[in-house]
Amino acid sequence: MKHGFDNEKYLKIQSEHIKERISKFGNKLYLEFGGKLFDDFHASRVLPGFEPDSKLKMLMQLRDDAEMVIAISARDIEKNKVRADLGITYDDDVLRLRDEFQSRGLLVSAVCITQYHGQPSAQAFRERLERLGISVYYHYLIDGYPTNVDLICSENGFGRNEYIKTTRPLVIVTAPGPGSGKMAVCLSQLYQENRQGVKAGYAKFETFPIWSIPLKHPVNVAYEAATADLNDVNMIDPFHLDAYGTTAVNYNRDIEIFPVLNAIFEGIFGENPYKSPTDMGVNMAGFCICDDEVCCHASKEEIIRRYYAALCKFVQGRIPESEVDKNALLMKQMKITTDFRRTTTAAHERAAQENAPAAAMEMDDGTIITGHSSDLLGACAAMLLNATKHLASIDHDVKLIAQKYIEPIQYTKTRLLHGNNPRLHTDEVLLALSMLSLSDENCRKALDTLPLLKGCQVHTTTMLGEVDLKIFKKLGVDVTSDPQPKK
Repeated sequence: MKHGFDNEKYLKIQSEHIKERISKFGNKLYLEFGGKLFDDFHASRVLPGFEPDSKLKMLMQLRDDAEMVIAISARDIEKNKVRADLGITYDDDVLRLRDEFQSRGLLVSAVCITQYHGQPSAQAFRERLERLGISVYYHYLIDGYPTNVDLICSENGFGRNEYIKTTRPLVIVTAPGPGSGKMAVCLSQLYQENRQGVKAGYAKFETFPIWSIPLKHPVNVAYEAATADLNDVNMIDPFHLDAYGTTAVNYNRDIEIFPVLNAIFEGIFGENPYKSPTDMGVNMAGFCICDDEVCCHASKEEIIRRYYAALCKFVQGRIPESEVDKNALLMKQMKITTDFRRTTTAAHERAAQENAPAAAMEMDDGTIITGHSSDLLGACAAMLLNATKHLASIDHDVKLIAQKYIEPIQYTKTRLLHGNNPRLHTDEVLLALSMLSLSDENCRKALDTLPLLKGCQVHTTTMLGEVDLKIFKKLGVDVTSDPQPKK
């Protein structure tokens, strides 16, 4: 795939910029780290060339100077909040994050339970962590947070919180998800450090929106599409414009909270070191876009993906129609329709030709490969076999998996396991292909092409089941679907 983002440059200048920010605050910086560290696939889709673990690699360059604090809200523990992408609760994800960080040589110094006011589940979680030898701290619920500044910046506000002991110049505060209290942890620590005579600083790391590119740049609009459920809106930062006379992009929540943050900083230090919410950020991603056209195209594809995802969730009753409407509006702003995504048109044409569900994949070289449902194979399974044949230069008429091998699998599915759908799914054709590769050279060659599917685009005319979705995710294939029930 064409790259529009210089990942090596990003790793270099991003780590240098954070080091520079540390030096401005007496060699102690609390860095609120937003977004995903390990698997930022949104960033890798809209900035082709950005590796999903780029932020983690960047932190690895700072690991000798850095330590991690993981924040989790007592409210999220109490209600067993689940990460939708992983299917695990936030408290279990704290342990997963700790293990992931430590396995890469990063120091995890503590877990902070925020918004605590005596919840039994939070107490039990603290005891569980302490049995594992993990340092745990409570930060308490403050009435009127974040607007009651006099209370917040007092002994009964931040002063009541347990002081998190840290030893390194850079303290990275991260969390399983939004609403965990990362910013409050950073601000509380600033208050506590200042009482001890340490002039620590605060900064915020958010990849999106990218402040240094235009407000309506497709990369920034794609971020709005990704956060339609949060109702985030990208805006010109009025504080930055007023202070410097230059435009910078931020989002509504940071702009709305800045007057409050300004008052809190003044309550802690007597003055605010920042003149705008953009000043607080350290993101350098915008300076690493090396091919704007490639990133614009990829971002428009992402906006359409988000639109289709919202349509399917709405049909399933999982989201309100307003999220669909917002994504549709963003498409209009970009002057694109679903036909911009070539696989959409190709899948619809194949479905009309065959009068059956269909799927289409755009390959790395721009070739469109299609497949449709038959008595033997589902549309995605057929398309996947056709794609591997294309990549392995195998004649299209060659049957990689003969009917005599498919029928016993169908018998097991329907007669022995009492299934209703005899057609083979993507996982089943890959297993069959694996077995046949021991004796069939074409099957082996086809199987060897699977890594080449990473980054390919797919559209299906029916919603996919979990099995097919997981297979495509593991292959690194981006999928959209019409909001039609699977047949």
